[in-house]
Amino acid sequence: MEELKDLYVGPRGIAVKILNRVDRTDAYLDKLIDVELRYGELSGPDKALLNEIVHGVIRWERRLDWILRGFYKGEFSKCIPNLKNAMRVALYQILFLDNIPHYAAVNEAVEFVKKIHGEKSANLVNAVLRNIIRTIEESEIRYPNPEEDEINYLGTFYSHPNWLVKRWLKRYGREFTEKLMEENNQRPKLTLRFNSLLTDRNSFIEKLQSTELRFRPSKYLEHFFVLLQLTNITDWNYFQQGYFSIQDESAGIPCLLLDPKPGETILDLCAAPGGKSTYIAELMKNEGKIIAVDKYESRINLMKKNIERLKITNIEFIEADSETLEIPPVDKVLLDAPCSGLGVLTKKPEIKWKKDSEDIKRLTGIQSRLINNAAKLVKPGGILVYSTCTIEPEENFEIIQKFLEEHKNFDLVKNHPQIHPDLIDENGCISTFPNVHDMDGSFAAKLIRLY
Repeated sequence: MEELKDLYVGPRGIAVKILNRVDRTDAYLDKLIDVELRYGELSGPDKALLNEIVHGVIRWERRLDWILRGFYKGEFSKCIPNLKNAMRVALYQILFLDNIPHYAAVNEAVEFVKKIHGEKSANLVNAVLRNIIRTIEESEIRYPNPEEDEINYLGTFYSHPNWLVKRWLKRYGREFTEKLMEENNQRPKLTLRFNSLLTDRNSFIEKLQSTELRFRPSKYLEHFFVLLQLTNITDWNYFQQGYFSIQDESAGIPCLLLDPKPGETILDLCAAPGGKSTYIAELMKNEGKIIAVDKYESRINLMKKNIERLKITNIEFIEADSETLEIPPVDKVLLDAPCSGLGVLTKKPEIKWKKDSEDIKRLTGIQSRLINNAAKLVKPGGILVYSTCTIEPEENFEIIQKFLEEHKNFDLVKNHPQIHPDLIDENGCISTFPNVHDMDGSFAAKLIRLY
């Protein structure tokens, strides 16, 4: 077994190993990659290539498989995992990585397969990939006919599951849906939030300018900057010293909606990984109290390390289930509810293959129970903010509608002077879309307890 492990070497071999695991388990992609990046022996460029290949293959899996099925003799779905993923890795490079010559992508795959499965399998991989390259050079790859089967064509070409394409077409129409899927397939941006407890905007800009990193300020949030190139930013000494956090702009919006003030007591339910708790602390100038709640001690321990790095001192932790938590009511509550995650497909492309419409139905039950319990934990006159990182109405405004029907002592706040007007939807809630706002898809609603 040890000998077999030794065959998964280099970024492409390790990519195959990770993709095999993703195919057969529910393991989190980011955790699998993190283990290899943290404990493996890859160089900086090879780490970047591994990350690019694995995310790229999963992002474009359906399109890759459509092409491979057309050239593979036999049933591609029953192909040995090592062969299947070696061909996916090679084809991803052929289609999407211009800096890697086609022959190099093919040779790496062939040599890898030869070591594990022998000459015959290697010859098969070689023939399939070279036939694909020849077809690409001579003509174009054919996809399903859009006139005969629009959903299947869009799902294959933009590499999304049919159930999701169908939902979005019905809700948004074809043009919006295509742009949304196209944006979901882009490489993710890295967004930094400077720590206002340790630095200010101008000083942080100077720090960024002192590096060779290209960046732009957020169009919507003053504490955020978008990097225009991917880099291992956590190695930067300013990160270690707590000058900034990595957080998408969409994740910062619910904190601004909460409008936390120094001296208040604020409850953050389902708090891990803690980015919102720390932003709230910074907005409160480290004064007052934040109670961060999570089910799992391991995740609380990670949050504790992060608040130490950021020099934050006003966060307390409770290990508990936010559905059943009982504590005296507080000034403000943030509920960032567990959700389908269908707004963050650029960062977590595996979600679209792991989730289905039944998951959304199951999650709405959890979300309703969470918000009903959160309502008990807000003082009269206090604020409750509900947020998700999905764009699905059942998990978003429909949860709020149902909640308001059942809780006459709450009202929806629609006036948000601290939020950019482009982010406010027709219901007076916050809705963001990757293809519209150039950030993750998300939702947030602000509720006030009247009595």
